[in-house]
Amino acid sequence: MLLTITTRHTPATDLGYLLHKHPAKVQEVEFGKGKAHIFYPVANENECTCALLLDVDPVGLVRGNGNQFALEQYVNDRPYVASSLMSTAIVKAFSSAINGKCKDKPELVDVPLPLEVKLSVLPVSGGETMLYRMFDPLGYMVSATQHPLDKQFPEWGNSRYFTVTLQQTITLKTLLSHLFILIPVLDNDKHYWVNKEEVEKLLVKGKGWLETHPERELITRRYLRHQASLANDALAVLMKDDMPEELLPTDGVTEKPTPRLHEARLQSVCDELLSTPVKSVIDLGCGEGKLLKLLVPHQQLTHITGMDVASQRLEIAYRRLKIDRLPDNQRKRLKLIQGSLTYRDRRIEGFEAAALVEVIEHLDPDRLKALEKCVFGYAMPGKVVVTTPNKEWNVSFTEDARQMRHSDHRFEWTRAEFQEWCEKVSAAYGYAYVIKPLGEEVGAVGAPTQMAVFTR
Repeated sequence: MLLTITTRHTPATDLGYLLHKHPAKVQEVEFGKGKAHIFYPVANENECTCALLLDVDPVGLVRGNGNQFALEQYVNDRPYVASSLMSTAIVKAFSSAINGKCKDKPELVDVPLPLEVKLSVLPVSGGETMLYRMFDPLGYMVSATQHPLDKQFPEWGNSRYFTVTLQQTITLKTLLSHLFILIPVLDNDKHYWVNKEEVEKLLVKGKGWLETHPERELITRRYLRHQASLANDALAVLMKDDMPEELLPTDGVTEKPTPRLHEARLQSVCDELLSTPVKSVIDLGCGEGKLLKLLVPHQQLTHITGMDVASQRLEIAYRRLKIDRLPDNQRKRLKLIQGSLTYRDRRIEGFEAAALVEVIEHLDPDRLKALEKCVFGYAMPGKVVVTTPNKEWNVSFTEDARQMRHSDHRFEWTRAEFQEWCEKVSAAYGYAYVIKPLGEEVGAVGAPTQMAVFTR
């Protein structure tokens, strides 16, 4: 993977002083998973380009990897794309520059320079639009070329990989801090397990720009690998002055108005699932396993399964539930599987009850019918509990009627729209249903969450 930084500032070779890397030398830096090579393809008074080339050890990536739910440790793109490995290499190779230090020309540290960055292969979760959402508010001129999945088969469409060029007159230390945070955010993944130290890194490297970035919630959630507690800690600092409490995210998958409501919602769903003598339950879109943790103590359940499309969330759930430490008889009751709700999956069939907690609003409306067919048409559990935000309640914390509670929500329904959807599902698949409010009701706008209980 290759990163280049170019300036045409006069004299352009000032870039070498700022990066603390001599243009006449090829240097190497080890960063745990491989080596970073630093060299200058061009270095003169008019133009200077520094290149950072990573040589990633694929065996080193696999060694010590505890992921139980993906094949990525065997077949992956990590050695070939700009990811969190690149962020690690940036800090190792350019530590002085990113920390705002320059021994020979300290006066250059705070001078904005015309800089151009090129990332040869950048994976972007969210497509080209996500690139502009990240870099436009920071003043960059963005140029992106999307790569096809296979040039020999154009009908396959485009991949998630881009060649990206960024141009901006900016200080080098600020540019490097942007890249350090936003490269793994765009990839929406990290090559290591995050902890509280990552919160400190985010706040230090994001100081001065992340607080005012319109996508700061999304950046925080992705950078911290969707760990809710860490994201809450970071957002409490970033948004304490101007963000209403109701907008703070409390879950890496689904954002709720307050942690208290989130806990009450999960308990209500748990109680609803157990209100009849069911023995098998599946949590569809289980995320980090919070509902599963409430279900496990109830011995009436002989089979408990959680399914999610994201392997990193299943890994969190695996650790949260301490599956590897459970006695054999308890471990046999509990299973985690990776899968999508928009394709038929026989592994989710045969359960007496199912839950979809804050899941449907994360699907594009044209994919919702596929979910309906998979859950209500193929899996056909005897009871299905569905929760989703009540759009009308949003006026309690925002004046913008278009604003949704989560940046990944594709839609949010009013109570009438939710009832209309429930009626269509009922008629199409032979379920009866009842709708219940969850959370404290506010005047004419109702409760923050609406829950439907479908029964066959």
